Amino acid sequence: YGAFILTVAILHLVNSAAIPVTMWKSYSAYAGVQDAMIQWWYGHNAVGFFLTAGFLGIMYYFVPKQAERPIYSYRLSVVHFWALIFTYMWAGPHHLHYTALPDWAQSLGMVFSLILLAPSWGGMINGIMTLSGAWHKLRDDPILKFLIVSLSFYGMSTFEGPMLSIKTVNGLAHYTDWIIGHVHSGALGWVAFISIGAMYYMIPKLYGRKEMYSIKLISIHFWIATLGVVLYIAALWISGVMQGLMWRAVNSDGTLTYTFVEAVKASYPYWMIRLLGGVLFFSGMLIMAYNVFKTVAAGKAYDAPIPEGMTPGSLPMPAYANPANPANPANPANPAGNVATQGD
Repeated sequence: YGAFILTVAILHLVNSAAIPVTMWKSYSAYAGVQDAMIQWWYGHNAVGFFLTAGFLGIMYYFVPKQAERPIYSYRLSVVHFWALIFTYMWAGPHHLHYTALPDWAQSLGMVFSLILLAPSWGGMINGIMTLSGAWHKLRDDPILKFLIVSLSFYGMSTFEGPMLSIKTVNGLAHYTDWIIGHVHSGALGWVAFISIGAMYYMIPKLYGRKEMYSIKLISIHFWIATLGVVLYIAALWISGVMQGLMWRAVNSDGTLTYTFVEAVKASYPYWMIRLLGGVLFFSGMLIMAYNVFKTVAAGKAYDAPIPEGMTPGSLPMPAYANPANPANPANPANPAGNVATQGD
C-alpha cells in the first residue's frame, strides 16, 4: 500500500508538470516524443502501482484470512514485491512500439516487460499455494473461489502483457480489440474479483453478522461473473487477432485487401458476445447488491467469538513484561528503572 500511494503521487506530479499561461490555461512541460514517453511512463505505472500493487495488498490479507492458512512464503512475497517495484518502472515504452520513440527505448521497455513475468507470477503462485493442504475448501466456499480465480486471471493477464510487449506480436495486436481484452482480463478478472471476494469477507464482519445473507447467491454470482468475464475477453481476443490480420492483408500489387470499414463490420458478432459478457457480469453485481442489502438489513448483530487461546488471560506473558523479572522497571529490585528490551 505504501508503494502504491507513494509511486502514484510521484507519477501524478511528474506527468502533470505544466507551464501556466493564464489562470485557467497551461501547456504541458513536455513536447513531441518526450511527451508521449512521459504519458506512457505515467499510464503503465498507474496500472502497475494502483491496479497491481494496491490489489496485491488486498490479496495478501484476505486469501490467508479466508483460507485460514498462513501465506505460502513470506520470503517470496518480499522478493517479488521489490522485483515488481524496480521492473515496472521501465515497462512503459512497450506502448510506443513502431513510433518515433528511439528504438533502444522501445527495446528497453520490451526487455523489462519480459522480465516482469517472473515477479508477477511470484505473487500469483504465492497466493494460490497458500491453499496447500486446504484445496477442499474451494468446493464449498464461493468467497474463496472469487479470491483464487482472481489470482488465475492475474497470472493470465501478467503472462499476456509481456507477450504483447514483444515487437512482432505487438505489430499484430496494437490498436486492436486484443489489447482491450487484455486490459479487461486484468480489470474484471483480477481487480474486480479480488475486490468482490474481499467485500464478501468484510461486510458480515462490519455489520456484526455471522455470514452473508445467502451463500448460494454468492455462488450464483461467482459462476455468472466468471462466465461473463470469459465471454467478454475471449470475444475481444478473437476479434483483435482477426482485425490485426485483416489490416495487414495485402494483394499481390501491394494494395490493402480489406478496407477499415470491412474490419469493423466483421467485428460486430464478437462485440455482441462482448455485450452479453458485460450484461452477465453486471447481473452478478446486481445479485451482490441484493445480497449485501439483505445482509445489512438482517437481524441484530452478534458478538464475534474470540478464538480459543486468544483471550488476554490465555496469552503467555513476555519475559520482559513479567513483574517478577529483575530487568522490569516496575520491579522493586530494579531501582535504576532500566528498561529491558524484548530480547531480555
